[in-house]
Amino acid sequence: MDEPMEPAGAFDGDDETTALAGSVNSDPSLLQKRKRSRSDTAGNLAKRQPDVDVGNGFPVMAAVAQQPQWQRTIEEAIPAIVSIRFSQVSAFDTEGPETSEASGFVVDAKKGLILTNRHVACAGPFVGEAIFHDHEEVDVFPVYRDPVHDFGFLKFDPKKIRYMPVKQILLAPESAKVGLDIRVVGNDAGEKLSILAGSISRLDRNAPDYGEMTVGVLAGYNDFNTFYLQAASSTSGGSSGSPVLNIEGKAVALQAGGHSKAATDFFFPLDRVARALKSIQVGKAVSRGTIQVQFYHRPFDEVRRLGFQESSETYVRKLFPNEIGMLVAEVVLPKGPSAAFLEEGDVLLTVNGHYVTQFVPFEDILDNNIGKQITLTIQRGGVEMDFTITVQDLHSITPDRYVEVGGAKLNNLSYQLARQYCLPVEGVYVCEPSGMFRLDGPDHGWIVESVDTKPTPNLDAFIEALKAIPDRERIPVTYFSIADCHTKSVAIISMERHWSSFRMAVRNDTTGLWDFTSLGDPLPPKSLSPVNATFAELDESLGVAKELFHSLVKVSMYLPCRIEGFPKSRKQGAGVILDAEKGLVVVGRNIVPFTIGDCYVTFADSIIIPAKVVFLHPTQNFSIVSYDPTLIGSTPVKSAPISGSSLVQGHRVSLVALNYNQRPVCIETTVTDITSVTIPQSATPRFRAINFDAVTLDTPLAQQCSSGVLADADGRVQGLWLSFLGERTNNGSDNEYHLGIGISIVDAVVRALRDDRVPVLRGLAVEVMPVQISQARHMGLSEAWVKKVEEANPQRRQLFLIRRTETGSETAKVLKDLDVILSVDGQTITRTTELEVHEKRGTEVDMIILRDKQELALKVPTTILHSEETKRIVLWAGAVLQEPHRAVLQQSKTLPSRIYVAGRAKGSPSYMYGIVPTQWITAVNGKTVQTLQDFVDAVRGLPDNEYVRVKTISFDLVPCVLSIKVCKHYWPTAEMVRNLDADCGWERKTVE
Repeated sequence: MDEPMEPAGAFDGDDETTALAGSVNSDPSLLQKRKRSRSDTAGNLAKRQPDVDVGNGFPVMAAVAQQPQWQRTIEEAIPAIVSIRFSQVSAFDTEGPETSEASGFVVDAKKGLILTNRHVACAGPFVGEAIFHDHEEVDVFPVYRDPVHDFGFLKFDPKKIRYMPVKQILLAPESAKVGLDIRVVGNDAGEKLSILAGSISRLDRNAPDYGEMTVGVLAGYNDFNTFYLQAASSTSGGSSGSPVLNIEGKAVALQAGGHSKAATDFFFPLDRVARALKSIQVGKAVSRGTIQVQFYHRPFDEVRRLGFQESSETYVRKLFPNEIGMLVAEVVLPKGPSAAFLEEGDVLLTVNGHYVTQFVPFEDILDNNIGKQITLTIQRGGVEMDFTITVQDLHSITPDRYVEVGGAKLNNLSYQLARQYCLPVEGVYVCEPSGMFRLDGPDHGWIVESVDTKPTPNLDAFIEALKAIPDRERIPVTYFSIADCHTKSVAIISMERHWSSFRMAVRNDTTGLWDFTSLGDPLPPKSLSPVNATFAELDESLGVAKELFHSLVKVSMYLPCRIEGFPKSRKQGAGVILDAEKGLVVVGRNIVPFTIGDCYVTFADSIIIPAKVVFLHPTQNFSIVSYDPTLIGSTPVKSAPISGSSLVQGHRVSLVALNYNQRPVCIETTVTDITSVTIPQSATPRFRAINFDAVTLDTPLAQQCSSGVLADADGRVQGLWLSFLGERTNNGSDNEYHLGIGISIVDAVVRALRDDRVPVLRGLAVEVMPVQISQARHMGLSEAWVKKVEEANPQRRQLFLIRRTETGSETAKVLKDLDVILSVDGQTITRTTELEVHEKRGTEVDMIILRDKQELALKVPTTILHSEETKRIVLWAGAVLQEPHRAVLQQSKTLPSRIYVAGRAKGSPSYMYGIVPTQWITAVNGKTVQTLQDFVDAVRGLPDNEYVRVKTISFDLVPCVLSIKVCKHYWPTAEMVRNLDADCGWERKTVE
């Protein structure tokens, strides 16, 4: 598949964090925020000020009343200021995929150049538009983003602004002075236009630190080797890229960040911006040099403690009367141009014989001497030293390409990240850790050192290593965390070239797009040969139950596309071999939820072979997968013997399972209860086991074991111990419940599969819950029926109330929610097993129910409950569309259409413009659509980069019309269709 299915960590999550822990000067406890807001948080400005009109009656947020001269200045500036709505469509370098809003301002009206922040122009693929003062919208794309500093330029076509003259704001970096009155004008806290007043208080603040990587958050970008201006203007998210204006209407700085706990803002000075703009205006590349050293401006009292000579300080103060400090080496990167010469703590004196105490003249020298040698004079502990260092091209260590493979994205390690952790600028960085490169350890920050024993010092070596590896081959990968270079790790990954593409994306600043190039077709998988293995010997004290370990296997599942509300992309647990000759293994549906994906079975912790999904039970928590028995040779696996007796409360059983470390566990315990339970439903519908009796055990060890079997004294299987997927909690985690079920329902399915027949199950499409007789009496239950219940089930006096019917089913045409089931085909129903779906159910059943205190005799049609639900997936504008699956039909009483939004990818048009999982799509450009085919026909042939009107209805039946601008370059329309003849059981089709 050519588009990201489940980027990492990148699939429809909450990533609204904009304030990250960091250090400000010498106070590491301060928090700073980068001024960028998301569209779905617009309007959360903490303090609202009265609206005022500024020219043309346009309402703006005003922090203070404007003086007449300021009023004129702002009126003239407003037409040049734009609101920017954008997405970084893919993870790259320090940033993940995201959608956000920010500000910018026109600096060249003829060429259509907008100045904004680097973190707005994005290091990675960018899609966005600028909205001008009169609400004209125009596409923009980046033409430059600085490798280090927080500024970039976007380009637009001035001819497309038709209803107002395009104006520009002049840059005046030299006008920035302490005490200067300023106005910050931009998109503050999601408002279209806000004006905030302040005064510049500092010109020599070191660059703010927005923090490094934190758990689950990738926020690696930080500016350095520059001063920032500081002022008190109290801007908020969304003001990134706003101009900082003086009373003449000139920009003296660029809004960049602010303090999250104080009314302090940080502005980027415009000296280097003005230089870059001149180069871009004449069509020249912006030269940037580096010696791979981060400098910090330290006051004289601090540099004296570093051994700075008093005579040198006297000379510098005389040469620069207003100077208060010196540049000090803070980080010297290993293997860089300066690694053999400079050390941390070195105080910079001169460059090429000229005293340098400020960042701007120092960077000017570097930028004008790329590839040449410069002479640095430093003081180290009071001793002067001279070094000759070659200036490196900064762009050469700033990545401008990435590789997509196996659902992951990787790029060369950038100077930006290497500097943060003082690492050499080398290695392959996993910028989107998903798919085959979802490695063990922290969520972010992996650097790949080798692939299949081949070193990968850069992306080219990485590509060549992967090209030689056949599809589905299992290979070792060595890697380490960028935050812990001392600890090396190795993982065995499976080469994945059949679900996703292997291609290179290269930035093109002429078109603003990243151009994709295929890196070749995959090598075909190697043919598998039989392999033999033996099982580890277990202690005799385990008794006959130890033989069951010859029937236990490990089942792993990789899910390339999240559908049906399932929250994970990888699952692993124990399975039980029920037929060693046919190669049939039963496993929980929490491990194998559907057919799309790669399934593998591990035998004796020694052999791993592929398997395929052959059956998914529609209501019970188990799946059946099959493997080729010839591939495990003479490995002594056994079919688990099935007991003829059922589990009984109070009886002794043996729990034979794998614990949370996937280690074998065997313990004798007692069945504490067997009762009907209801797994809580999640807000996002997904498979839940229903209508079953759950077994609980008298041992805390059971809750540490996700899957296994329950065996009698003779070592025969009476039940399965499984993990049940439950509801999502408020903190975003998913509850799992460890419970047992009887083996009889599983055995019936396996008998059909032994005959090479997939059973077609029929039954009542309802979810039931137990109701006690004491409650049923008040619902109108007669004494005659009370006696029938007592006779039918002496152990448990209960009936079942229909909690919900399945929308659209034949059963739902007759039965209603809250009906109490009394009998089916003459049998009094007191056990969930009596309501099981199975092959022998007829097309209708005779039922007696209790409804509104009335007994009703009904003929109720049964419903075919298919094993496999989802057989077609449509990928459009980053949204994953499918037919409503059974969990949706259970939770929703209305089906507005058969087009259900199962997910969306971050950074996609769907994410940017508001398509949300659990919505239905009912119309496209005013045309009603009811099926997936209707939708495909409606979007087929629509022009690229144009808006499409999509009518959606939320799960709570609230209609909404959205305008979605499609971007087929990054998000082509495609289908995934079930095809048993295809290599992986699914076939991808592109929709032109």
